[in-house]
Formats: sequence, C-alpha cells, structure tokens
Amino acid sequence: MRMRHPFILLATMTLSVQAGAAVLTEQDFFGELPVVLSASRLSQPLAQAPAAVTVIDQEMIRASGFRDIPDLFRLVPGFNVAYTRDNTWGVGYHGLADAFSRRMQVLIDGRSVYTPGFGEVPWASLPLSIEDIERIEVVRGPNAATYGANAFFGVINIITKDPLEVQGARASLQAGEQGMRGALFRFGGGNDKDFRYRLSLSDQRRDRFDTQAEKTTTRHLDFRGDYRISNSDELTVNFALSRGDWRQGRDREDDPVRSVDTGSEHFQARFRRVIDPATEWSLQFYHLRLQKDDDFVFDETSIPLGLISADLGYTQWRKDIEFQMITSPARQLRLVWGAEARWEGAESKGYFYQLDDRTGAMYRLFGNLEWLLSEQLAINAGIMAEHHYYTGLDFSPRLAINYMISNDHALRASISQGYRSPTFFEVEGDARMVSPTGFDWGQIFAPAGNLQPEKILSRELGYVGHLRPLHLRIDARLFNDRVRSLIGGDDSLGPTMFANMHTADIQGADIQAKWQPDPRFDLTLSYASVDIDSNNRDIALSAPSNNLSVLASLRLPNGWEASTALYRVSEMKWLDDGDDVLAFTRVDARLARHWNWQGHRVELAMVGQNLGGDRYAEFRESLTGSNKNLFDTRAYISLGLDW
Repeated sequence: MRMRHPFILLATMTLSVQAGAAVLTEQDFFGELPVVLSASRLSQPLAQAPAAVTVIDQEMIRASGFRDIPDLFRLVPGFNVAYTRDNTWGVGYHGLADAFSRRMQVLIDGRSVYTPGFGEVPWASLPLSIEDIERIEVVRGPNAATYGANAFFGVINIITKDPLEVQGARASLQAGEQGMRGALFRFGGGNDKDFRYRLSLSDQRRDRFDTQAEKTTTRHLDFRGDYRISNSDELTVNFALSRGDWRQGRDREDDPVRSVDTGSEHFQARFRRVIDPATEWSLQFYHLRLQKDDDFVFDETSIPLGLISADLGYTQWRKDIEFQMITSPARQLRLVWGAEARWEGAESKGYFYQLDDRTGAMYRLFGNLEWLLSEQLAINAGIMAEHHYYTGLDFSPRLAINYMISNDHALRASISQGYRSPTFFEVEGDARMVSPTGFDWGQIFAPAGNLQPEKILSRELGYVGHLRPLHLRIDARLFNDRVRSLIGGDDSLGPTMFANMHTADIQGADIQAKWQPDPRFDLTLSYASVDIDSNNRDIALSAPSNNLSVLASLRLPNGWEASTALYRVSEMKWLDDGDDVLAFTRVDARLARHWNWQGHRVELAMVGQNLGGDRYAEFRESLTGSNKNLFDTRAYISLGLDW
C-alpha cells in the first residue's frame, strides 16, 4: 500500500474541519468526548490521550448480537478474529495474527490474563460473562510505556460492571443452531452506602462446526464485592473460576478426538485511597492459575512399535502486586507512577520434558506525565523500566504531542518503543515423542537458550474530531511500525528451535467513525488498510490489506430494537497452524423487544449470523476443498428477565 492516499485523506479532513469549526466552551468539549483510562492510566478525553482508543460500550455489545468476547473485536479497526479449533480463538491486530493473541496485553479490571508458559490469551476459559462487561477500551497501537511487555501491538482493557449498576436478579437463556446453548444467573446485593456485591453463574455450550470434535461446555462463577471503608478508602475483591469439559482433536492418529478438562482461577484485591480530587493511590494484588488435563496414546507409524504417549496438559500461574500513585505536581501537570512485582511459572510434562516447574520474577517501574502547556497543546510522556527473568532490563518510552485545533478537533503525533519478552516455552520448550514405557524416540521442539525480546518502534499521526453539522465523530490514525527480532520456529537442523529470525515493517491507516443523526439511530464504521514488508512470506500476508466493519442500530417505539452488521475481510494468512484464507463478507442481524411484565423487565431477542452469505473459512482449510471449519448461516434466540 502507498502511503500518499491516507496522508491526503487526513490532510483533507483537517482542513475541512478547521474551516467549519464551531466556537464552543471547554466544558462542551470535555463533556461530550469519551473519557478513557487505558492509554496512560490517567482519565483523559480522547483528544488529549497519547494513543488511539476504541470504546466498545454496552449498546454496541448488545446490538452486535455476539455471545463470545473475542467476536466483539470485529468492531475495532484493524482487528482480525477467528475461531481456530479446540475452543480457542485467534485475535490479531495489524498483522502477525496467530492462534495465541500473544502480542497484546489483555486485562480484566487491571489484571493481566495472558499465560506465562505460552503467551496466549485463554479466551474461552476467561471466567467472565459478556453480560457483566461495562465497556472495553482497546488501545490501537503499542502501549508498553503504560503496561510493559505484551502491550506490543495494543491493549484490551475489559472493565466489568460495578455491583451498584446490577442490583437485583437477572436470568438469561440462549438457544440456537450449532449446539449453541447458554444460561446465566446474576444477583447484585448489598447497600449503597458501605458494601455492594454481584455474583454471576454461567453455563455455556457450543458446537462450532459440523464435527463432533468441537462440542464444549464451559461453566464459570464470578464474584465481585466493593466495600467502602470510609469516605476516602475503598476495597474491591474479585474471585472467579471456570471449568470446562471440551472435546477436541482432528480425528487423526496423532490427534484423536478426546475429552479435555480445563480450568482457571482468579483472585484479585485492590485497595484505593483518595486524598483529594487530584491525588489518589492504590495497591493491587492478584493471582491466577490455569490448568488443562490432556493426555492420550496414539500410534505413530513412522517408528517401530510406534505407540506414543502424549501429555499436552499444563499448569500455569501468576502472582502480581502493584502500587500506583496519581498526583498533580502543578496546576497544568498530572502524573501517574508506580511499581510492580510479578512471579509466574509453568509446568508441563509434554512441553518441558523431564523439567521441573519453570519459574521467573519480573519487576517494573513506570510513569506517565500529562502536561497541558496551553488550551491547545498537551504533551504526554511515559516510560516503563522492566527487568525480565530472561532478557534483563529494557526501557519502553513514549512521547505524544496533542494539538487541539478547536474544541471539536485535535491532532496527535507520537513515537514509542516497546518489547515482547519470550515465553517459557519459546526459551526452554522441550517436546519429545515418548513411548508409554518412557522410551525417547526424539525431540519435536528443542530448547532455544538465549533469546532477545521482540522490539517495536512505532510512529503515529492521529486525528480526533466531532463534525457537529454532520453528527459525525471520527478517530483516525496513520501508523508506521518497525518490528525487529521477531521470534519464529527454525526446524532446519532437526527439532524446531525458536530464534530471533524475522523482521516486519508495518504501515497503514485505520479509522473509526460514529454517525448519530438521531438519538434513536447509531452507525459505527471501522476500516483499516495495512501493508507489511517482511523477510518472511507468511508474516507479510498475516494481515488483510483491507478490513471493514459496519454496525447500525435503531431504537423503535414500544421497546423494539433492530440492528445489523456487515464485516468484510480481504484474504490473509494466519500464522503457525493457520492457513491462507480467502476474502469473505458476512452480514449479521438482531431484532429484539423489551417490555415490563408484572413489574419485571423482559427482553426477547433473535440473532442471525452470516445471513444470505456463503460458508467461509476464518482460520484454516479454505484452500483444501475440505468442508470442515467453515462458518455457515446460523441463528439463536435469547430471553432475559430482570427482577
């Protein structure tokens, strides 16, 4: 892709909005633009944030008709989403998309959920109901200065509902094609003054494709309690767990269809003290543990007496403690700084042959400064110093300058550097073919030894604007990311070993626009154009050159709601065990009505997905003629009751 067209587009938008800008008060400006928390850990309007942020709110979640959290990121510019297999999802942004989502930091109420052993995000076993999400803030671009390693291409910050918002009981049921079943019960209680809580219980069942290997059942429990100790002090506690009974496998000798038990446990406690309106500090501790039991025996015909005992199970854990301080050293300055210590580990007989638990400790110091030089100019500067158990000390700085053209329009220029640290498996993974009697037939993966962190240098120009006469909001960015020391698998010498062997130069543009000509109608458009230059063919194709989503919703009289969405993705290559997939267009629709019945709120909804479209492959087997793993037309109904 040539860069001249996006630059011309941005310049044209800038000139046009300068010519038609209305004179408004500062309160009008700040009161109407969304306020975000995830770009710098400071509460900021989008016009002053150091990065582009997409907010997925409750209305968008409901209008989309999605029931699985990863699906929601189809609404974000430049994001690619695919169900892979074995109840796992691939979520990628601007390239290097694979089945692990290992180059994004994903947070739930401030706790990181990616796994230390493999760096993946276990989307299907997150102990969180989509109905308990208040909103999701997606930082589009590297944000290592704020959240450290793994905030490599972006940050997904899932913010759950305050118990005060969900007082009383709620029950909901879903049923549809492809074995789709779901049930949720939630109760919120306590009192407004001192203590409030919510408790959610969920049972979700899926059968993604026309195969017995994809039937899954996942149950979770999620408890959150907020206790106001005094007018300035508050304690929040969260406990959540999930258990899954999944069927997986590809019905092959080396990957038979089998039952797999999974589980995750999360505990989080956060104390917050507000000293004055500009000063507060918090102390947070969280613990997570993920477990998977998956052992079986298969017949490998390439070796004598070829019975192989496979154990693909694991246990992974993390403990983390973080202190954060927000203060205002001067009238035009705001500062957030803090420190974090993390201990994590992984254990697996199949992936770390004859090794004990792999463990490590990581330490961080971070700071972000917002300096309002004038009503038109703001500077955001941040840095993360991180000492990782494999790669030592790294610094991730960022500098952003925001220029407010008027109360409704702002430009942003930023430059940042970030890292992704290698995982336990990438450095010390040792997978072998072993007979049931313990005989070693040879390595599949061998330890890599020393690996350098992956490194990204990102440059960005952004625009945030509100074209009031058109009732249109726009958030656009041009980006150029220089990625070096990418880790890939090298099997030229026998067993696969990871090495820093790839480079990528990623450039393009993305834009999100929201049009609301009437309070009853919303239209959200997201578009991204990406071009990758790499020394590896698969990486160069790992993002679609064009990616479009459009979500329109209409609120009608008598409690009726209607929405429709279009998703258009050009051809791309999913990395690792993914395939080259063809371009596809998908149309979804939702029709719902809510009403009061004997003092209770009832909602009935019908959702159709891929309506009138051809079956398509999102992740694999699109070019092989196979009919497996194809997404076809499907529908479900949902019934909810609040009392």
